[in-house]
Amino acid sequence: MALIVHKYGGTSMGSTERIRNVAKRVAKWARAGHQMVVVPSAMSGETNRLLGLAKDVSPAVQTPAVTRELDMIACTGEQVSVGLLSLALQAEGMEAVSYSGWQVPIRTDSSYTKARIQSIDDARVRADLEAGRVVVITGFQGVDEDMNITTLGRGGSDTSAVAVAAAMKADECLIYTDVDGVYTTDPRVVPEAKRLNTVSFEEMLEMASLGSKVLQIRSVEFAGKYRVPLRVLSSFTPWDIAIEEEAKSGTLITFEEDEKMEQAVVSGIAFNRDEAKLTVMGVPDKPGIAYGILGKVAEANIDVDVILQNVSHDGKTDFSFTVHRNDYQRTLDLLKSQVVPAMGAEAVIGDTKICKVSIVGIGMRSHAGVASTMFRALSDEGINIQMITTSEIKTSVVIDEKYMELAVRALHKAFGLDAA
Repeated sequence: MALIVHKYGGTSMGSTERIRNVAKRVAKWARAGHQMVVVPSAMSGETNRLLGLAKDVSPAVQTPAVTRELDMIACTGEQVSVGLLSLALQAEGMEAVSYSGWQVPIRTDSSYTKARIQSIDDARVRADLEAGRVVVITGFQGVDEDMNITTLGRGGSDTSAVAVAAAMKADECLIYTDVDGVYTTDPRVVPEAKRLNTVSFEEMLEMASLGSKVLQIRSVEFAGKYRVPLRVLSSFTPWDIAIEEEAKSGTLITFEEDEKMEQAVVSGIAFNRDEAKLTVMGVPDKPGIAYGILGKVAEANIDVDVILQNVSHDGKTDFSFTVHRNDYQRTLDLLKSQVVPAMGAEAVIGDTKICKVSIVGIGMRSHAGVASTMFRALSDEGINIQMITTSEIKTSVVIDEKYMELAVRALHKAFGLDAA
Protein backbone atom coordinates (compact mmCIF):
# COMPACT_ATOMS: atom_id res chain seq x y z
CA MET A 1 0.00 0.00 0.00
CA ALA A 2 1.41 3.38 -1.03
CA LEU A 3 0.72 6.91 0.14
CA ILE A 4 -0.24 8.92 -2.93
CA VAL A 5 -0.93 12.65 -3.27
CA HIS A 6 -3.18 13.82 -6.12
CA LYS A 7 -3.36 17.46 -7.12
CA TYR A 8 -6.12 18.72 -9.44
CA GLY A 9 -6.06 22.10 -11.17
CA GLY A 10 -8.88 24.58 -11.60
CA THR A 11 -9.89 23.28 -15.02
CA SER A 12 -10.10 19.73 -13.64
CA MET A 13 -12.43 21.09 -10.93
CA GLY A 14 -14.27 23.40 -13.32
CA SER A 15 -17.80 21.96 -12.95
CA THR A 16 -19.75 19.58 -10.74
CA GLU A 17 -19.52 16.96 -13.49
CA ARG A 18 -15.73 17.25 -13.55
CA ILE A 19 -15.61 17.11 -9.76
CA ARG A 20 -17.58 13.86 -9.85
CA ASN A 21 -15.07 12.47 -12.36
CA VAL A 22 -12.21 13.49 -10.06
CA ALA A 23 -13.97 11.69 -7.20
CA LYS A 24 -14.33 8.54 -9.32
CA ARG A 25 -10.61 8.63 -10.17
CA VAL A 26 -9.55 9.15 -6.56
CA ALA A 27 -11.92 6.42 -5.37
CA LYS A 28 -10.38 4.03 -7.92
CA TRP A 29 -6.93 4.60 -6.40
CA ALA A 30 -8.26 4.25 -2.86
CA ARG A 31 -10.05 0.98 -3.66
CA ALA A 32 -6.75 -0.33 -5.02
CA GLY A 33 -5.42 -0.06 -1.46
CA HIS A 34 -3.60 3.26 -1.56
CA GLN A 35 -3.78 5.92 1.13
CA MET A 36 -5.01 9.04 -0.67
CA VAL A 37 -4.46 12.74 -0.01
CA VAL A 38 -6.03 15.11 -2.56
CA VAL A 39 -5.20 18.80 -3.03
CA PRO A 40 -7.62 20.56 -5.42
CA SER A 41 -7.52 24.12 -6.73
CA ALA A 42 -10.49 26.44 -6.76
CA MET A 43 -12.91 25.94 -9.63
CA SER A 44 -11.61 27.53 -12.84
CA GLY A 45 -12.05 31.32 -12.80
CA GLU A 46 -13.27 31.44 -9.20
CA THR A 47 -10.21 33.14 -7.68
CA ASN A 48 -10.30 35.85 -10.36
CA ARG A 49 -14.01 36.38 -9.68
CA LEU A 50 -13.43 36.72 -5.95
CA LEU A 51 -10.54 39.17 -6.34
CA GLY A 52 -12.61 41.10 -8.88
CA LEU A 53 -15.29 41.58 -6.23
CA ALA A 54 -12.64 42.82 -3.81
CA LYS A 55 -11.35 45.32 -6.36
CA ASP A 56 -14.87 46.62 -6.98
CA VAL A 57 -15.37 47.19 -3.28
CA SER A 58 -11.95 48.71 -2.57
CA PRO A 59 -9.46 49.57 -5.32
CA ALA A 60 -7.04 50.66 -2.59
CA VAL A 61 -3.26 50.45 -2.66
CA GLN A 62 -2.16 47.03 -1.43
CA THR A 63 -1.14 47.76 2.14
CA PRO A 64 -0.64 44.84 4.58
CA ALA A 65 -4.15 45.47 5.93
CA VAL A 66 -5.62 45.23 2.43
CA THR A 67 -3.65 42.14 1.40
CA ARG A 68 -4.70 40.37 4.60
CA GLU A 69 -8.34 40.76 3.56
CA LEU A 70 -7.54 39.73 -0.03
CA ASP A 71 -6.17 36.45 1.32
CA MET A 72 -9.26 35.97 3.45
CA ILE A 73 -11.39 36.37 0.32
CA ALA A 74 -9.24 34.41 -2.16
CA CYS A 75 -8.90 31.33 0.04
CA THR A 76 -12.63 30.62 -0.06
CA GLY A 77 -12.46 29.27 -3.61
CA GLU A 78 -10.39 26.28 -2.47
CA GLN A 79 -12.64 25.73 0.53
CA VAL A 80 -15.62 25.29 -1.79
CA SER A 81 -13.61 22.82 -3.90
CA VAL A 82 -12.58 20.58 -1.00
CA GLY A 83 -16.11 20.50 0.37
CA LEU A 84 -17.63 19.58 -3.00
CA LEU A 85 -14.98 16.94 -3.69
CA SER A 86 -15.45 15.37 -0.26
CA LEU A 87 -19.21 15.18 -0.87
CA ALA A 88 -18.59 13.62 -4.29
CA LEU A 89 -16.26 11.03 -2.74
CA GLN A 90 -18.85 10.20 -0.10
CA ALA A 91 -21.38 9.71 -2.90
CA GLU A 92 -18.90 7.16 -4.32
CA GLY A 93 -19.04 5.26 -1.05
CA MET A 94 -15.70 6.53 0.24
CA GLU A 95 -15.09 7.95 3.70
CA ALA A 96 -13.70 11.41 3.04
CA VAL A 97 -12.89 14.48 5.13
CA SER A 98 -11.89 17.98 4.01
CA TYR A 99 -9.52 20.41 5.69
CA SER A 100 -8.58 24.03 5.15
CA GLY A 101 -4.91 24.88 5.39
CA TRP A 102 -5.27 26.26 8.92
CA GLN A 103 -6.91 23.04 10.11
CA VAL A 104 -4.00 20.79 9.11
CA PRO A 105 -2.19 23.15 9.94
CA ILE A 106 0.06 24.36 7.12
CA ARG A 107 2.22 27.05 8.74
CA THR A 108 3.48 29.96 6.64
CA ASP A 109 5.16 33.31 7.10
CA SER A 110 3.04 36.49 7.04
CA SER A 111 3.75 37.63 3.48
CA TYR A 112 0.13 37.99 2.43
CA THR A 113 -0.71 36.99 -1.19
CA LYS A 114 2.72 35.36 -1.59
CA ALA A 115 3.37 33.50 1.67
CA ARG A 116 5.99 30.78 1.99
CA ILE A 117 5.39 27.47 3.74
CA GLN A 118 7.43 26.96 6.92
CA SER A 119 6.09 23.67 8.30
CA ILE A 120 3.26 21.16 8.04
CA ASP A 121 1.88 19.19 10.99
CA ASP A 122 0.72 15.92 9.43
CA ALA A 123 -0.53 14.18 12.62
CA ARG A 124 -4.21 14.86 12.00
CA VAL A 125 -4.01 13.81 8.36
CA ARG A 126 -2.16 10.59 9.20
CA ALA A 127 -4.78 9.67 11.79
CA ASP A 128 -7.50 9.99 9.15
CA LEU A 129 -5.52 7.95 6.64
CA GLU A 130 -4.98 5.19 9.19
CA ALA A 131 -8.74 5.19 9.78
CA GLY A 132 -9.28 4.52 6.06
CA ARG A 133 -10.40 8.00 5.04
CA VAL A 134 -9.50 9.97 1.93
CA VAL A 135 -8.19 13.37 3.06
CA VAL A 136 -8.91 16.44 0.90
CA ILE A 137 -6.82 19.53 1.72
CA THR A 138 -7.14 23.04 0.34
CA GLY A 139 -4.26 24.10 -1.84
CA PHE A 140 -2.94 27.65 -2.13
CA GLN A 141 -3.30 28.57 1.55
CA GLY A 142 -1.99 28.28 5.08
CA VAL A 143 -1.92 30.16 8.37
CA ASP A 144 0.73 32.35 9.99
CA GLU A 145 1.82 32.34 13.64
CA ASP A 146 -0.91 34.86 14.51
CA MET A 147 -3.59 32.60 12.97
CA ASN A 148 -4.10 34.88 9.97
CA ILE A 149 -5.04 33.03 6.78
CA THR A 150 -2.41 33.45 4.08
CA THR A 151 -2.24 32.48 0.42
CA LEU A 152 0.80 31.28 -1.50
CA GLY A 153 0.35 33.23 -4.72
CA ARG A 154 -0.67 32.10 -8.19
CA GLY A 155 -0.12 28.39 -8.74
CA GLY A 156 0.14 27.87 -5.00
CA SER A 157 -1.94 24.68 -5.07
CA ASP A 158 0.94 22.91 -6.84
CA THR A 159 3.24 24.06 -4.06
CA SER A 160 0.78 22.91 -1.39
CA ALA A 161 0.49 19.46 -2.92
CA VAL A 162 4.23 18.89 -3.23
CA ALA A 163 4.82 20.29 0.27
CA VAL A 164 2.22 17.90 1.72
CA ALA A 165 3.83 15.04 -0.21
CA ALA A 166 7.24 16.03 1.15
CA ALA A 167 6.04 16.37 4.74
CA MET A 168 4.30 12.98 4.64
CA LYS A 169 7.07 11.27 2.64
CA ALA A 170 4.53 10.23 0.02
CA ASP A 171 5.48 7.56 -2.48
CA GLU A 172 4.48 9.83 -5.36
CA CYS A 173 2.76 13.12 -6.11
CA LEU A 174 0.61 13.16 -9.26
CA ILE A 175 -0.20 16.60 -10.69
CA TYR A 176 -3.37 16.33 -12.78
CA THR A 177 -3.91 19.20 -15.18
CA ASP A 178 -5.54 20.03 -18.51
CA VAL A 179 -2.51 18.87 -20.50
CA ASP A 180 -1.09 15.36 -20.65
CA GLY A 181 2.46 16.21 -19.65
CA VAL A 182 5.40 18.51 -20.27
CA TYR A 183 6.03 19.39 -23.91
CA THR A 184 9.09 20.63 -25.78
CA THR A 185 7.19 23.93 -25.95
CA ASP A 186 3.59 25.14 -25.88
CA PRO A 187 1.68 23.18 -28.58
CA ARG A 188 -0.57 26.21 -29.09
CA VAL A 189 2.47 28.06 -30.43
CA VAL A 190 4.21 25.12 -32.13
CA PRO A 191 1.75 22.37 -33.16
CA GLU A 192 4.71 20.02 -33.75
CA ALA A 193 5.74 20.16 -30.08
CA LYS A 194 6.31 16.71 -28.55
CA ARG A 195 5.45 15.40 -25.10
CA LEU A 196 8.47 14.44 -23.01
CA ASN A 197 8.24 11.06 -21.25
CA THR A 198 10.83 12.23 -18.72
CA VAL A 199 12.43 15.54 -17.87
CA SER A 200 15.14 16.13 -15.29
CA PHE A 201 14.39 18.08 -12.15
CA GLU A 202 16.95 20.71 -13.16
CA GLU A 203 15.36 21.17 -16.57
CA MET A 204 11.87 21.36 -15.08
CA LEU A 205 13.03 23.94 -12.56
CA GLU A 206 14.49 26.09 -15.32
CA MET A 207 11.42 25.68 -17.55
CA ALA A 208 9.07 26.60 -14.70
CA SER A 209 11.12 29.67 -13.82
CA LEU A 210 11.29 30.74 -17.46
CA GLY A 211 7.58 30.75 -18.17
CA SER A 212 6.39 27.17 -18.63
CA LYS A 213 2.90 27.11 -17.11
CA VAL A 214 2.70 23.36 -16.50
CA LEU A 215 4.18 23.50 -12.98
CA GLN A 216 4.62 26.39 -10.58
CA ILE A 217 8.30 27.00 -9.83
CA ARG A 218 8.01 26.76 -6.06
CA SER A 219 6.44 23.32 -6.36
CA VAL A 220 9.43 22.18 -8.42
CA GLU A 221 11.80 23.66 -5.83
CA PHE A 222 10.03 21.69 -3.10
CA ALA A 223 10.18 18.51 -5.17
CA GLY A 224 13.89 18.95 -5.72
CA LYS A 225 14.74 19.84 -2.13
CA TYR A 226 12.85 16.90 -0.65
CA ARG A 227 13.21 14.56 -3.66
CA VAL A 228 9.48 14.08 -4.09
CA PRO A 229 8.67 11.74 -7.02
CA LEU A 230 6.57 13.94 -9.29
CA ARG A 231 4.49 13.17 -12.38
CA VAL A 232 2.42 15.51 -14.59
CA LEU A 233 -0.57 13.94 -16.33
CA SER A 234 -4.03 14.74 -17.68
CA SER A 235 -7.26 14.66 -15.70
CA PHE A 236 -9.20 14.32 -18.94
CA THR A 237 -8.22 10.74 -19.65
CA PRO A 238 -11.05 8.31 -18.79
CA TRP A 239 -11.28 8.03 -15.01
CA ASP A 240 -11.51 4.24 -15.19
CA ILE A 241 -8.21 3.78 -17.04
CA ALA A 242 -6.14 1.02 -15.41
CA ILE A 243 -3.99 2.33 -12.56
CA GLU A 244 -0.92 0.59 -13.96
CA GLU A 245 -1.36 2.47 -17.24
CA GLU A 246 -2.22 5.76 -15.58
CA ALA A 247 0.78 5.58 -13.26
CA LYS A 248 3.11 5.45 -16.27
CA SER A 249 1.43 8.16 -18.37
CA GLY A 250 2.29 11.85 -18.64
CA THR A 251 5.76 13.17 -17.86
CA LEU A 252 7.94 11.96 -14.98
CA ILE A 253 10.13 14.56 -13.29
CA THR A 254 13.24 12.53 -12.65
CA PHE A 255 16.33 13.06 -10.52
CA GLU A 256 18.44 10.77 -12.65
CA GLU A 257 20.33 11.94 -15.72
CA ASP A 258 20.67 8.86 -17.89
CA GLU A 259 22.60 8.55 -21.14
CA LYS A 260 19.48 8.87 -23.27
CA MET A 261 18.63 12.20 -21.68
CA GLU A 262 22.16 13.47 -22.30
CA GLN A 263 21.71 12.94 -26.03
CA ALA A 264 19.22 15.83 -26.21
CA VAL A 265 21.22 19.06 -26.31
CA VAL A 266 18.07 21.14 -25.82
CA SER A 267 14.96 19.59 -24.25
CA GLY A 268 12.55 22.48 -24.51
CA ILE A 269 11.80 26.07 -25.44
CA ALA A 270 10.20 28.21 -22.71
CA PHE A 271 8.80 31.70 -23.04
CA ASN A 272 7.34 34.36 -20.80
CA ARG A 273 5.33 37.31 -22.03
CA ASP A 274 4.72 38.68 -18.51
CA GLU A 275 7.99 40.61 -18.34
CA ALA A 276 8.72 44.35 -18.36
CA LYS A 277 12.08 46.10 -18.64
CA LEU A 278 13.27 49.15 -16.73
CA THR A 279 16.45 51.13 -17.34
CA VAL A 280 18.00 53.63 -14.94
CA MET A 281 19.96 55.97 -17.21
CA GLY A 282 23.04 58.00 -16.48
CA VAL A 283 23.97 56.38 -13.18
CA PRO A 284 27.40 57.33 -11.76
CA ASP A 285 29.63 54.32 -12.49
CA LYS A 286 31.03 53.50 -9.06
CA PRO A 287 30.94 50.61 -6.58
CA GLY A 288 27.53 49.95 -5.05
CA ILE A 289 25.46 50.85 -8.12
CA ALA A 290 23.69 47.50 -8.34
CA TYR A 291 22.87 47.45 -4.63
CA GLY A 292 21.75 51.06 -4.64
CA ILE A 293 19.16 50.26 -7.31
CA LEU A 294 18.15 46.69 -6.61
CA GLY A 295 18.29 47.00 -2.82
CA LYS A 296 15.30 49.36 -2.90
CA VAL A 297 13.47 47.04 -5.27
CA ALA A 298 14.10 44.06 -2.99
CA GLU A 299 12.85 45.98 0.04
CA ALA A 300 9.56 46.48 -1.83
CA ASN A 301 9.31 42.66 -2.22
CA ILE A 302 9.63 42.87 -6.01
CA ASP A 303 11.41 40.02 -7.79
CA VAL A 304 14.03 40.92 -10.40
CA ASP A 305 14.90 38.63 -13.30
CA VAL A 306 17.39 39.56 -16.05
CA ILE A 307 20.00 42.21 -15.15
CA LEU A 308 22.32 44.14 -17.47
CA GLN A 309 24.81 46.91 -16.68
CA ASN A 310 26.04 48.69 -19.78
CA VAL A 311 29.56 49.88 -20.60
CA SER A 312 30.62 53.05 -18.81
CA HIS A 313 30.95 56.31 -20.76
CA ASP A 314 32.25 59.50 -19.16
CA GLY A 315 31.90 57.98 -15.71
CA LYS A 316 28.25 57.08 -16.15
CA THR A 317 26.40 53.92 -17.13
CA ASP A 318 22.87 52.61 -17.77
CA PHE A 319 21.49 49.83 -15.59
CA SER A 320 18.65 47.64 -16.95
CA PHE A 321 16.61 44.84 -15.38
CA THR A 322 13.32 43.05 -15.85
CA VAL A 323 10.42 42.47 -13.45
CA HIS A 324 7.02 40.85 -13.73
CA ARG A 325 4.69 43.07 -15.71
CA ASN A 326 2.31 43.31 -12.74
CA ASP A 327 5.12 44.96 -10.76
CA TYR A 328 6.14 47.36 -13.54
CA GLN A 329 4.31 50.52 -12.46
CA ARG A 330 5.17 50.07 -8.79
CA THR A 331 8.85 49.57 -9.69
CA LEU A 332 8.85 52.57 -12.04
CA ASP A 333 7.35 54.79 -9.35
CA LEU A 334 9.86 53.55 -6.78
CA LEU A 335 12.82 54.21 -9.07
CA LYS A 336 11.62 57.73 -9.92
CA SER A 337 10.83 58.71 -6.35
CA GLN A 338 13.71 57.10 -4.45
CA VAL A 339 16.51 55.74 -6.62
CA VAL A 340 16.99 58.54 -9.16
CA PRO A 341 17.27 61.35 -6.56
CA ALA A 342 19.44 59.29 -4.20
CA MET A 343 21.90 58.16 -6.86
CA GLY A 344 21.95 61.24 -9.06
CA ALA A 345 20.73 59.30 -12.09
CA GLU A 346 19.47 61.12 -15.15
CA ALA A 347 16.18 59.32 -15.83
CA VAL A 348 14.23 56.07 -15.81
CA ILE A 349 12.66 54.54 -18.91
CA GLY A 350 10.57 51.40 -19.23
CA ASP A 351 9.20 48.96 -21.78
CA THR A 352 6.24 46.66 -21.23
CA LYS A 353 6.30 45.26 -24.78
CA ILE A 354 9.04 42.70 -24.28
CA CYS A 355 9.18 38.95 -23.66
CA LYS A 356 11.76 36.37 -22.68
CA VAL A 357 12.48 33.27 -24.76
CA SER A 358 14.74 30.51 -23.45
CA ILE A 359 16.32 27.24 -24.50
CA VAL A 360 16.74 24.60 -21.77
CA GLY A 361 18.64 21.32 -21.73
CA ILE A 362 21.10 19.43 -19.53
CA GLY A 363 22.93 18.45 -22.71
CA MET A 364 24.09 22.07 -23.01
CA ARG A 365 26.71 21.31 -20.36
CA SER A 366 28.70 19.11 -22.69
CA HIS A 367 27.99 20.60 -26.13
CA ALA A 368 29.68 23.64 -27.64
CA GLY A 369 28.01 26.08 -30.01
CA VAL A 370 24.51 25.93 -28.51
CA ALA A 371 24.25 29.69 -27.91
CA SER A 372 25.56 30.46 -31.40
CA THR A 373 22.89 28.19 -32.92
CA MET A 374 20.28 30.10 -30.96
CA PHE A 375 21.58 33.50 -32.00
CA ARG A 376 21.87 32.47 -35.66
CA ALA A 377 18.27 31.21 -35.72
CA LEU A 378 17.02 34.52 -34.30
CA SER A 379 19.23 36.52 -36.64
CA ASP A 380 17.90 34.63 -39.66
CA GLU A 381 14.40 35.76 -38.66
CA GLY A 382 15.48 39.38 -38.19
CA ILE A 383 14.89 39.31 -34.43
CA ASN A 384 16.98 41.73 -32.36
CA ILE A 385 18.23 40.61 -28.93
CA GLN A 386 17.96 43.23 -26.17
CA MET A 387 19.34 41.27 -23.20
CA ILE A 388 20.97 37.86 -22.65
CA THR A 389 21.31 35.71 -19.56
CA THR A 390 22.74 32.21 -19.23
CA SER A 391 23.22 29.36 -16.80
CA GLU A 392 24.78 25.92 -17.16
CA ILE A 393 21.67 24.45 -18.78
CA LYS A 394 19.80 27.44 -20.24
CA THR A 395 20.20 30.55 -22.36
CA SER A 396 17.54 33.26 -22.28
CA VAL A 397 17.07 36.33 -24.45
CA VAL A 398 14.83 39.35 -24.04
CA ILE A 399 13.25 40.43 -27.32
CA ASP A 400 10.37 42.52 -28.63
CA GLU A 401 7.09 40.87 -27.65
CA LYS A 402 5.74 40.89 -31.21
CA TYR A 403 8.45 38.41 -32.27
CA MET A 404 7.81 35.89 -29.49
CA GLU A 405 5.94 33.19 -31.41
CA LEU A 406 8.23 33.53 -34.41
CA ALA A 407 11.27 33.11 -32.14
CA VAL A 408 9.82 30.04 -30.41
CA ARG A 409 9.02 28.34 -33.72
CA ALA A 410 12.44 29.16 -35.16
CA LEU A 411 14.30 27.81 -32.12
CA HIS A 412 12.12 24.70 -31.88
CA LYS A 413 13.08 23.88 -35.47
CA ALA A 414 16.74 24.92 -35.14
CA PHE A 415 17.32 22.42 -32.33
CA GLY A 416 15.47 19.58 -34.03
CA LEU A 417 12.64 19.42 -31.50
CA ASP A 418 10.03 19.12 -34.25
CA ALA A 419 11.33 15.58 -34.78
CA ALA A 420 11.99 14.79 -31.11
